[in-house]
Amino acid sequence: MNKRIIIIFFSFLLFPILVFADSAHSTVVMDLNNGRFLYSKNSHEKRLIASITKIMTCIVVLENSNIDDDIIVGDEILSMYGTNIYIEVGEKIKIKDLLYGLMLRSGNDAAITLAVNTLGEKKFISKMNETAKKIGMNDTVFRNPHGLDEKTENISTAYDMALLSSYAYQNEVYRKIISTKKYFATSSLKSYSWYNRMSLLSQYKNCLGGKNGYTPRAGKTLVSYALKDAVFLTIVSLDDFDIYQNHKKLYKTFFSKYKNYVIVDKKNFHVDSTLTENELYLKESFSYLLSSDELDDIHTLVYLYSSPKKNTFGEVRIQLGNKEIGKLFVYGKNK
Repeated sequence: MNKRIIIIFFSFLLFPILVFADSAHSTVVMDLNNGRFLYSKNSHEKRLIASITKIMTCIVVLENSNIDDDIIVGDEILSMYGTNIYIEVGEKIKIKDLLYGLMLRSGNDAAITLAVNTLGEKKFISKMNETAKKIGMNDTVFRNPHGLDEKTENISTAYDMALLSSYAYQNEVYRKIISTKKYFATSSLKSYSWYNRMSLLSQYKNCLGGKNGYTPRAGKTLVSYALKDAVFLTIVSLDDFDIYQNHKKLYKTFFSKYKNYVIVDKKNFHVDSTLTENELYLKESFSYLLSSDELDDIHTLVYLYSSPKKNTFGEVRIQLGNKEIGKLFVYGKNK
C-alpha cells in the first residue's frame, strides 16, 4: 500500500480587495503561469472580435512560413478598408515586416496579403480554425484573417480569446512583435515607420504588449499582457468603450489581490526518514497565484509508491480545496 504524508503550507500576508467597475460587455482575467481564470464576466458569450483576430493570423503565419521570405503584394489588397499600412500591388516586402504592420498598425491589407501569399486565403482560414480547435477554442469561428465584419464575421468569446492569448505568448517572435513600440521597414518601393497603436504599451509601465481592435458592430476589443512582482496576467475585453482605462483598473485590482506563492520548493523538500530509507528529491518547484483568503485551503500530499518505477519513487499532489492544481514527481535512488 502506498504511504502518504500530508504537508500543509500556511501564510498570513493580507492583500486588499479593490472594488472596480468593469466597463466591458465580456471580460476575462487569466494567470498565464498556470492558466487559471481569476475573473470572468459573460466570458462564454459569443461576440464579434474585430482586429484581435490578428493574434490568430500572426500565429498561423509564424507556424506555417519562413518570416524572412519576401512576398509580392497582389490585388487582394484592393478590397481592404479601415486600418491599413498602405502597401501597393506589386510591392516586394518581407513576411516579417508585414507581421509588424499587422500587429502594430492593425493593417487589414497586411492580413489579407499574408493569408494569400503563405497558405492561400481559404487554406489559411481553415488553418486558423484548426488551430483554434487544437487549443480548445470551442466557441470560435474564423471566416477572415483581418476582423472586418461587414461581409464575413469572426465570432469568439472572452474565454476562448484568453486561451489564444496564452497560446500565442509562448511564441518568442510573437512576444517580440507585440512588445515593440516603434518599427522601421523597407520594401522594394518605400520605407515605413510604424508606431504601436495599442496605447496601453506606452501608458502602463507593467504592460508587455497586446492587440486592440474596433469595428462599429463589435465595439472596442482588447487583449493585453502585464507583469508585476512575478504575477503574469492577460486580460481580454470585448465591446468595451473604455478599453485602456478598464485594463489599467483590472490590473491594479488583481495585482493587489493576488501573489505568486512557492507552494513546493525543491530545495526544501524532505521526507521523514522513518518512512523511507531512500534519498528523495524533486526536479522542479511549484508556484501558484493565490489570494490571501485562499491560503488556508492549500494542501500538499506526498504519495510514495510501494514499488518504485525506475528512479520515480512517488508524487506530490497540490490541492486548492478539493481541486488538484498541480503534480510533481518524486525522484530518488535505492540505497
